[in-house]
Amino acid sequence: MRQTMRSIIGAAATTLILASVGCPPASAADTPYDVLVFSKTAGFRHDSIPQGIQMIRELGAANSFTVTATEDANQFNATNLAQFEAVVFLNTTGDVLNATQQTAFENYIRAGGGYVGVHSASDTEYNWAFYGELVGAYFASHPAIQQATIRVENRAHAATAGLSPTWVRTDEWYNFRTNPRSSARVLATLDESSYSGGSMGADHPHAWCKTYQGGRSFYTGSGHTQSSYSEPAFRSHVLGGIRYAANRTKADCRPETGYTALYNGSTTGWSQAGPGGFSNSNGTLTSSGGMGMLWYSTKEFRSYSLKLDWMMPGDDNSGVIVGFPPTSDPNAALNTGYEVQIDATDTADRTTGSIYGFKAADQAARDGALNPPGEWNTFELLVEGERLQVFLNGVKINDFTNTDPVRSLASGHIGIQNHGTGDDVSFRNIRIKELGGTQPRTGQIRSASGKCVDVSGASSTDGSKIQLWTCHNNPNQQWTIGSDNTIRSLSKCMTVAGGSTANGALVQLWTCNGSGSQNWTAGANGSLVNQQSGKCLDANGGSSADGTQLIIWTCHGGTNQRWTLP
Repeated sequence: MRQTMRSIIGAAATTLILASVGCPPASAADTPYDVLVFSKTAGFRHDSIPQGIQMIRELGAANSFTVTATEDANQFNATNLAQFEAVVFLNTTGDVLNATQQTAFENYIRAGGGYVGVHSASDTEYNWAFYGELVGAYFASHPAIQQATIRVENRAHAATAGLSPTWVRTDEWYNFRTNPRSSARVLATLDESSYSGGSMGADHPHAWCKTYQGGRSFYTGSGHTQSSYSEPAFRSHVLGGIRYAANRTKADCRPETGYTALYNGSTTGWSQAGPGGFSNSNGTLTSSGGMGMLWYSTKEFRSYSLKLDWMMPGDDNSGVIVGFPPTSDPNAALNTGYEVQIDATDTADRTTGSIYGFKAADQAARDGALNPPGEWNTFELLVEGERLQVFLNGVKINDFTNTDPVRSLASGHIGIQNHGTGDDVSFRNIRIKELGGTQPRTGQIRSASGKCVDVSGASSTDGSKIQLWTCHNNPNQQWTIGSDNTIRSLSKCMTVAGGSTANGALVQLWTCNGSGSQNWTAGANGSLVNQQSGKCLDANGGSSADGTQLIIWTCHGGTNQRWTLP
């Protein structure tokens, strides 16, 4: 939703070489940067290296970066590497750096440098463990050059955003010694049924990205043939990898497994509520008209990680709505659930990453993670009980806990908003991982002062005082955080006395009864929020002395309201 419309932030458009691949241009030219292209070989030498260097020079001339090409390993020293935002290993083979040069490159990556590996970069430095982890996997074998189908798994990364879900081309297709999926975000895989000689089976990664020891890494298995470097789609692919490695575009490159597609081209299970709607083309939903909502009506979810990719072409408006009961009224969904906002410009609590009207995103974190209009972004909405955490391109930007008794994040539907005419926001790859509820955890609850939450006298009598005490290993300091949002010790529940919502109400032990006075969820700054009162667990008077009574009090973020859970 939005109340006001602001002007689009003006900037010169980037001239990207993306002809015929359907990728929208970035909204603003990248800040100029420098790229080192390294193509030394100590094994097989690809005759496509000159074409690769020329391609990267052309990409640089059109996209704000300068290129230095070398096969001189002596350039791998601290002073020289510091000039470059990214280093491309272009069809390198064998052992190309000595120990001193390796150390310099390791330090460069740890200081935030970027790495791009093209094709036989994975056939390089087999005895250098750091490099093997950086590139993600080592080459094992390849069949003859032939045509194959690449399945594009992630179409939010700049290296793959301009590609269709399937990409058919001719190249030399690598098998790898290991599967990089556990340590990298796989962007594209090979369909082994489309060619002969694949040996990795149904999950055959071909391109991926990752963060590693402070730096960023992108690798593509393509690039053997001379003709590769004149293909517009491949040029776009490498350009996106270079921009990511140089930190000129953001992406969620955390490993990802276990997600189920809710939308990846098919709208089965989805229903439109309200006016307007979404076009569905090339695995992309694009909003028009409104205000309405496309919602996943088949199922309610509780305790889940929802991920989706989105892009706005300018100052547009949309959002992701979670935690609402079944409804054909989009306004009812907004009034009973929560909207995570997508909006280039608005007030802090109503722009991208905010919980609309309730909590602004961490602005510095958001701005550092956000790609501008015209580029794709990825949201993760992590819902655990009444807690909603928002991640943008892998960076946490918001942490919100529901305290409104009219609303509940603990169970509900999800939807995407079509806000109105001219608000043309696109979505891709909506997927979910159900977490099966919050798993019970047992252990001590520690205060910021280092003391533990304790049942006085180890008594299980209803009304027993809950207090601070020097930590020990006895049962009256063992607390179980339940999937039902209770906190239990000695088989009874942490309770606000008398169900009070007043500041200073005592916290005590009581027989578990399912009331709101026994319902607690993790809040911001390490707080524990009582859901009935909306107030925080508090050490009375800010004291850390043994025997300090625990109470509830208006949440303020002070140290006497900060707790470390088991």
